[in-house]
Amino acid sequence: MNSEQNENAGVYSQAGFTSATALSAAANHIMNSPEPFTHTYRTYVRLRENGSLTLKFWHSNAVDSTWNMGEEAAASEPGGEWSIEAAYVADGGAVPDGTVAAGSQVPFTFAGEASRLVKPGEKFWSDEALLELPEGHYLAFTWTLKADAGKSVPFNVEGMLVSGYDAPGNLAAQETAGAFSVSDKLQVLPSFLGYKKEVAKKLVFLGDSITQGVRTAKDEYAYWAARIAEGLGTEYGLWNIGSGWGRAYDVATEGAWLHKTRQGDEVLIVLGVNDLDIGQRSAEELLQDLAHIIAKIKEARPEVSIILSTVPPFNFEGERETAWRRVNESILTNPPAGVNRVFDIAAVLSVPAPADHRIKPEYMSDEFDPHPNGHAGKAVAEAFLAWYA
Repeated sequence: MNSEQNENAGVYSQAGFTSATALSAAANHIMNSPEPFTHTYRTYVRLRENGSLTLKFWHSNAVDSTWNMGEEAAASEPGGEWSIEAAYVADGGAVPDGTVAAGSQVPFTFAGEASRLVKPGEKFWSDEALLELPEGHYLAFTWTLKADAGKSVPFNVEGMLVSGYDAPGNLAAQETAGAFSVSDKLQVLPSFLGYKKEVAKKLVFLGDSITQGVRTAKDEYAYWAARIAEGLGTEYGLWNIGSGWGRAYDVATEGAWLHKTRQGDEVLIVLGVNDLDIGQRSAEELLQDLAHIIAKIKEARPEVSIILSTVPPFNFEGERETAWRRVNESILTNPPAGVNRVFDIAAVLSVPAPADHRIKPEYMSDEFDPHPNGHAGKAVAEAFLAWYA
């Protein structure tokens, strides 16, 4: 077995688990503390199913996508050495207020141990945890992490899509909200939170902040990936690995983010906005990166079905608009080898031609921000579900 097969086996080793949530926990930043720290993070997550759950998490200690131009965090950068001091899942109640239901905390263990040292770039599974979660209640995931000074824990720094709280010290076992503060742009979660369930098909959604759902309302799951998950129903697994600032050339570095795509039976790719924008890539460079990503996914798992989306409109002008048009024309008329289907997200979001490089004003997060809002999420999900059937 070669190194890549070994790496894949580490994720495939627990058959029967699928993503428990449509929330993305991809990492686009890394903690870089001037001092050693011990800190607790509590996050409230809406699961795709509640009730009697067998949960398990998998984690990749690496940055997925580049933040800004990579000055602080770059794609495929390994996390530092740090430790999990304690980790719990609990009934977070109907309101995510920093507390958990009394007596509901269930510890995650690691080969039977309550704590675990995490090595740079490491991928690992927790043991199973059994939780009874009432309908309409959030899952609360809490863990205390400890690290030395310097770079340590990868996390997601984009605007919070779910309620989170954090506090100094080892407070993972605490049921109350005492000492916790509302987290600001600090989502610290395992890469994959799964539950034991056999599904008809596992889908992976790979994209940037538009796939992640950035700028949509907190705790509402109004972005299109979450709405598609709801529309498909729980017989389909859906792992959202959208990451703010993400770009195709990040995935093409063949690091942790690409590795995650190989866990689906079907992969939807919605990338290109940041390549053309902050990345200043040409149309040809972006198309080459997309082709490379698809070839690598197919090389690892030839049976995987690839859905390639057009690049969403982002109000580009000048050379970037020209590149955007060239890329989308190529995707629609001559997609890269290995693409099974093409979904035209741009057609859903764009104003009519000839200004179709612009997103419909009613779909913008605000008058200046072309990130799609919850109304756009609904439109895209409805279009996708009708097309996908």
